[in-house]
This record gives sequence, structure tokens and C-alpha cells, in this order.
Amino acid sequence: MNTNISFAAASKDYQKGQYLKSLEVLNKLINTQQDVKTYVLLAKNLLKLGFKSEAASAYALAGERDSDKESPYTREAALLYFACGDEQQALLQALRVMTRARSDADLACVLASIHLKQGRKDLVSPYRKVISESSNPDHVRLAVRLLSDDILDATNETLVYNLFKKFPDIMPLRLLKLVFAREVCDFDLVAKEFLPVQRMLDKGDLSVLERDNPFYNLHWCSDEALNARASHNPSLPLKQAAARRRAVPHAWSKKIRIGYLSSDFWAGHATMKLLRRILELHDRDKFEIVLFCHTEQKYLQHEADTVDRSQWGDVCIVRDMTDEEAAKAIRERQIDILVDLKGHTFGGRSRILNYGGAPLQATWLGFPGSVTDVDLDYAIGDRFVLPTTSEAHYHEKLVRMPESYQPNDPANRPKPKPTTRTQVGLPEDAFVFASFNANRKINTEILDVWCNILKRAPNGVLWLMLSSPHTQTNLLNYINRKGIDSDRVIFCPRVSYEEHIDRQQMADLGIDTFPVNGHTTTSEQLWGGLPVLTVKGTNFASRVSESLLNAIGLGELVASDIKAYENMAVELANAPDRIAGYKRRIRENAGIMPLFDAERFTLHLEKAYEMMVERAKLGQEPDHLDVPALPPRTEPFFRFD
Repeated sequence: MNTNISFAAASKDYQKGQYLKSLEVLNKLINTQQDVKTYVLLAKNLLKLGFKSEAASAYALAGERDSDKESPYTREAALLYFACGDEQQALLQALRVMTRARSDADLACVLASIHLKQGRKDLVSPYRKVISESSNPDHVRLAVRLLSDDILDATNETLVYNLFKKFPDIMPLRLLKLVFAREVCDFDLVAKEFLPVQRMLDKGDLSVLERDNPFYNLHWCSDEALNARASHNPSLPLKQAAARRRAVPHAWSKKIRIGYLSSDFWAGHATMKLLRRILELHDRDKFEIVLFCHTEQKYLQHEADTVDRSQWGDVCIVRDMTDEEAAKAIRERQIDILVDLKGHTFGGRSRILNYGGAPLQATWLGFPGSVTDVDLDYAIGDRFVLPTTSEAHYHEKLVRMPESYQPNDPANRPKPKPTTRTQVGLPEDAFVFASFNANRKINTEILDVWCNILKRAPNGVLWLMLSSPHTQTNLLNYINRKGIDSDRVIFCPRVSYEEHIDRQQMADLGIDTFPVNGHTTTSEQLWGGLPVLTVKGTNFASRVSESLLNAIGLGELVASDIKAYENMAVELANAPDRIAGYKRRIRENAGIMPLFDAERFTLHLEKAYEMMVERAKLGQEPDHLDVPALPPRTEPFFRFD
């Protein structure tokens, strides 16, 4: 071979900085020598000459020929393609070496950036940790964009904690850190990190609320005036947005067209345990029902062979649309009332409503409070969760259902089957206080009361549903410091829905959390035959159990304040006959009182929709509405036996 056309000659020229000469040799050599080192040297020369895209291609070819499946040259190709803006090729190369990305911040940045741009936030979890640990300013900026309050993704907690170490003065990071600390009941950490927040509030500085996630704000703040300040985008001009939306010409039809917007349209979700029967019962002679669905595909696939969603309404998938595209799809359906079922809960896309989807827009069921930053006409509640005193704290007008705002499906949920305490790990001779609420709803204030109850009721045990071993450790540490032995707390794991319904009846008394009550949890306990003790609340989230208990005729289990709650729990622990009476009344009332009466609820809800539309057709602005109640039932609508 001519010595002037050899790898050694090309390499020597490269070392001398004679890149064009080296490239000339390589272009001839590549016809006969297509190995890793030749393509690598070709890439290096091209890079020195400023041809990044061509260099990326050469590195990609080197990576294909490398025996290392996680080739560093494939990595270089991915980085270069990304720098050139060729995201398709960058993603292709990066996916070939994605294992490297867990410890390589540059490569992780490529994958996370592209996934984020494509709307695939579900794929960025493996890369949060390494990106958040990087000192590269570009990586830090990306880490902030990757922030999420998805408490089910442990990588979010790592990301928040790592960023907070670097930027302890950034209030949104502190508030997110508190979210994750509350999720595992790390009360010491909560107390420490909440101090700066409390100091601001004590000084009358409410600006901290404008950076707090509205949903998680409810877990520490029971003042609905302050809840209304929790905001993602406080500058959004809602009045102007509503005026523009209502000014758009709209053709009403004989039927009222209802659009429900949610990511929960799969039978296994807690929302559908409440809502499913209502969707099935809507009067199709008077109403057209469209589900604007952004449910994750994995849930739909799981139920594809067992659930017929067409019984719930005409399904329009908006999952992969932008917010503006989704609003356009809603307008094309000529929807009269668009009802958002998520609000500021995880997975919600309420901002779709800010693009003017319908002449009437309402929030219902998902979020227990005012949905700040979203263009809404109405919030649907009842006289318990939304009394007249709440009106000043909502930008929405309040629609009060006559009995309870929360529907309950008696047809598609399992009836409780006989079980024993032995089967669920409970002592036969103890009085069992149960709380199946999410662990993040447990705070030191309510836990102190529970410890007082156990001290005053020596035969009592506390039965809690557990989210993680870490949570169990934190709870026991706190309870032990309060003088309660560990053996008086019994933890139960999450089980199938059927098993959960069965086991609840083995407790004696459900004890509610505050300021966020049980919502679906309380109605499930009542469905399982378990009386629930709650305390009169001060905002929507803390009044839900009051609403549910009144709807089944057990309003006396709503204590006037937290001390009365404690005293009543102790009294009931020493009154087995009263507990037996409450359980008997639940069984008697379940089939005739409003709580589980889906047919009655549907008629009330449809009346609410008719009242909204009637005002709009007359050209009247939305106003507070009280839906009249149907006459009480005189015969049961179902029986448990």
C-alpha cells in the first residue's frame, strides 16, 4: 500500500494540525479500511474543520463497528447530532447507549431534552438524578424544567433535594421539598423547612402562596382565603378570557351537549369508582355526552377487553394534542358545558379551558377548591363543602347540589363480603381506629390527637394503610416519642380493591384526617359498613366527610372541633352498642339515603346543567345556583343482601 495513503499518515497529519491533508488521506483510505479507528479519526478531523454534522455521522459509523455495545463513539454521535439540532438522529444514537445516560449528565441531557420536547415526561425519570448533580449551568436549567410533583416517581424527590442543596433560597424548590417530605411523614424535615414559609406568612407576606402548588397547598393550609392565593400563574386575566369566550357565537340545540375532560377515564381509577354509574345513567334523550380523554394508553390497554367505554359517552382522545388543539377539538363538537374533572390534581390539563372550549365551563369532583388560573364559570359542590361564606373566595360561581356533591356508584363496585379480623391481621379484642387516607394527609396536629385518643382508650389500636417502609419508620418514631408503643399501631398494605372493601368492616371506627378529609376513601368506608368520625371543616377539602356523612344520615359523627373529635372517639371506644348501632344504620340507610343513590344524583346533576344553560340562553351572566332536591325516597333503590 502507498505509505502516503495509510492510517499512520493520516494520524500524523492530524497530530500536526494538518486537518485537510489528513482528511484527504482518510477519504481515500475509507474505500478499503472501514474500521473503528478510521471513522473515529475521520470524525475528529471533520470536527476540527467545523463540520459537526458530518463528524456526528462518522462517529455513528464508528459506534456501529465498535465491539462495545455501549460505544463511547455512539455517545459522541448523539451529542454532536443534538448540538446540530438533528434531534431525530440524536435520539436514535442516544437510545443505543441509554444505559450510559444514568451516569453521564451530557447524554442524559440529550435524552431528557428530547423526551421533554416530545411531551414524553414519563421517560425522563432515569435521568433526573445525574442531571441534578451536574454543575453545568445548562444541565441545572434543564433540571428545573424536569421538576414534577409526581409523588409516585421517586426520582422526582431526588431531583428536588439535589436542586434544593444548590439553591436553598428558591421558594418553589422549598415548597416541592415539603411535598415529598409530607408524602413520607418526615415531620422533622417538614418542621425545619416550613419555618421560612411560616415567617413570611407571620409578616403578612402572602407572596409565597403564589408559588405553591394549589393541590398540595390544601395539605397544610385550611384557610380557604389563603387557598385561593395558591397559584401557578396569578397574572392570567380570567375576566377578560371569560368575556372573550362568552362572546363567541354559539348554536344551542335541543339536547344539552356535555363534555367531560379528564385523564381518569378508566374503570380502575378512584374517580370512576364514583362517576361511572352517572355517565351510564345520563338521559341520552336530553343530553349528549362526550369524554375528552387524556388517559394514559397503558390504562386503556389494560382494560380494553373488559370495559366498554362507549357506555360512558362518545370518547374523543385529546391525549397527544396541545392544549390549544384540544380546545379546538372541543369547540368543533359544539359542546355547551365543558366540565373539567381534574382541576389542579396530578395529571390534570385544566389549562385547555383557557383556550375557550365552550360557552359554559365548570369544575367538578377532582379538585376540592377554587381552580385558580383557569377560565371557569362554575364550581359544583353542595351546601356543606361550599356554604355561602365560601363565595368570596372563589372566582367561580358556586353550584350547590342539594345533598352531596360527590356521586357514588352502587352498581359497578363490589359489595363487601364476610371476612374476619384474623384474615386481616387485627387483634380480636381491641377497639380498632382506622385511617385509610393517603399518608400525606397525616400531619403532626392530627397525629397528636390520635395519640391522645390511644392514651385515653387503652384498649384501642390504630390501623393505618401504608405507602412505604420509610413512612412507617417516620410514623412510628413520632408516635413512640409521644409515649405510644409500636404494637398499638398496625400497618396494612395496599391490596386489591375488592379486598380493601372487604377488610374495612373489621375496624370499629374510621377516624378522618384534617385539613384534607377522606374523599373517595370516606365513601368507601361507609360502603364497607364502617362509621367515620370527622371534624367540621374550614374549607372544601376539610368538609367533604361532613357532606358524605350527612348524605347517609350520620351527621352526628361530625364533631364541632378537634377537641370534640378526640372526646367523641374516646367515648365511642367505650360504647360498643353505639358502634353497632352506627353500623346497622349504615346498612339500613345505604339503600335509601342519597349517598349511594346514583340515579337520584344524576337527576340533580342534570338539573344543575339545565339551570346553567337556561341562564346562558337568556344572556345572563353565571351566578350562584342552588339545585332543588327531589322528594325523599320512600322505598330502597337497592339492598346489600
